[in-house]
Amino acid sequence: MDWAEQLEKLQQLHKQGALTDDEYTAAKARVIRDLGPAPAARAAVEKTQSAMQQLTRSLDDRWLGGVSGGLSKATGIPTWAWRILFILTAFLHGLGVLMYILLWIFVPLERRALMAPVAAVAAATPPPVPPSDKTD
Repeated sequence: MDWAEQLEKLQQLHKQGALTDDEYTAAKARVIRDLGPAPAARAAVEKTQSAMQQLTRSLDDRWLGGVSGGLSKATGIPTWAWRILFILTAFLHGLGVLMYILLWIFVPLERRALMAPVAAVAAATPPPVPPSDKTD
């Protein structure tokens, strides 16, 4: 019996009143956990998701928007290779230019770049001085 059939059977038992809401929720979570994707497949999916979350535009390695530098950090392919790829694909009806512009728009800057001005202002601002109750 695969997981879809087991979930269907659990739903029928819940509708018949044989399982309470809490029992149904716990059993459903157990079926999904036990019969869901294999641990290796789960790890591969999580690794892919984390790689996509790590894709940012570089501030250190940039000529225009930092797209090639960010792709280099995320994939391990040298920056010059990404730049050549974008230049070569630009000759395919402008596809490389379009891809670069879309990545420039939709890929965020590195996190430290966004937090640096806030940290600089916070470090430069002295702590507030409490008002004194003494009068001269």
